[in-house]
Amino acid sequence: MVNSRRDFLKSLGLGIGSLGVFGTKSKHARAELKKKLTEVKNVSPDKVAEDESFWFHIQQAFDCDRSIINLNNGGVHPAPKIVMDAVHRYLDFANGAPVYNSWRVLRPRKELIRKKLADTFGCSPEEIAITRNVTEAMQIALLGLDLNPGDEVLTTTHDYPSMKNALFQREKREGVKVKTFAFPYPPKNLKVLSDLFEKNVTQRTKLILVCHITNLTGQIFPIKDICQMARKRGIEVVIDGAHSFGHFVYKQKDLDCDIYGANLHKWMMGPIGTGFLYVKKEKIKKIWPLFPAPDPLGDDIRKFEHIGTQPDYLELAVGEALAFHHGIGAKRKEERLRYLRNYWAKALEKLPGVKILTSYNPRQSCGIGSFTVENMDMEKLSQLLFQKHKIYVIPVGVPSPDKESENITGMRVTPSIYTTLRELDIFIEAASHYIKNGLS
Repeated sequence: MVNSRRDFLKSLGLGIGSLGVFGTKSKHARAELKKKLTEVKNVSPDKVAEDESFWFHIQQAFDCDRSIINLNNGGVHPAPKIVMDAVHRYLDFANGAPVYNSWRVLRPRKELIRKKLADTFGCSPEEIAITRNVTEAMQIALLGLDLNPGDEVLTTTHDYPSMKNALFQREKREGVKVKTFAFPYPPKNLKVLSDLFEKNVTQRTKLILVCHITNLTGQIFPIKDICQMARKRGIEVVIDGAHSFGHFVYKQKDLDCDIYGANLHKWMMGPIGTGFLYVKKEKIKKIWPLFPAPDPLGDDIRKFEHIGTQPDYLELAVGEALAFHHGIGAKRKEERLRYLRNYWAKALEKLPGVKILTSYNPRQSCGIGSFTVENMDMEKLSQLLFQKHKIYVIPVGVPSPDKESENITGMRVTPSIYTTLRELDIFIEAASHYIKNGLS
């Protein structure tokens, strides 16, 4: 019986050994989920994205606070119950005798998590360092690559402040030059973005920082084109994958990148305080670790993990997050996130004064979307939505697409796979009321 169930799940490409990964405990719930999995076996992911009875079961895997409607999952994403159960289980075991249970039993098991991350990203385990977040991963690279006074670093006005701050510190401390440029949003196509990078490169450019997908409007960048252009010119490229890993489907080979940092507590839905850094094997020697290691210029990826006592219980629980991700099916998850974004965006764009700042082109965006309303205070709108409707969304300052225009204040909306359509309807109804009638 066990083998037949395992074979059944394997035939669906779920890559897990138990239906418990979805938080289904009763026989009836397991039977219902098994039935739904059978029904969608040969259904395209974009069609499954619209199947509310399928996503109902996924929603039950989260112990979310339903007394608010959280539409800021792009900040820090809640982990499903199986992940939090694993965190507690590993923490309790470690705490029983930390010097043995944590150091001697749990820590060696991290190597399997490294392998699972590498399999998902599509690289060697010897190219993955497990970090505490994407900021740590990115700053290892941004502060660890050698630069000389006068060298130029190129990035966009939309890149994340924590990463740009690392570059600005190097500018003040070491005399490198940070150059930023704006871009239209949404652009007509991805070539617009790759052309802008090429246009802004100079003979002094030694490093490029670029988001895989921006946190402000959810714009996906043509990473492979940018990396190949830069490589021909001897320029290093560091990719900020904070919002991409676990969000939409890709492998390292699709990006052709050498250095990539990612969060695991956003769209991969791992425990808070987990991330990873990918460095192509031959590039590891070139990067100094953020925390000094015994062999700082060696080629062992683990040199980036010398941070002292570590939360092993968080790192090991990443295994459950990966199982949950693959259990749903990465492409199904991607299409559901895109479907939810389109659901609210296409409803609001019909209203007067509303401008959607995110492309609907699936090559340019997925689950993150932003909008603005002409002559409306978007910060006050977000305050009213929470105060009167308990809907949590955040205003975002979006840099202007050119130097002559003023920056735009928009609103970023990031529902997730546990979000119900009824919750999105409540958001649409409330936002529509204020857009039509004003904020008074």
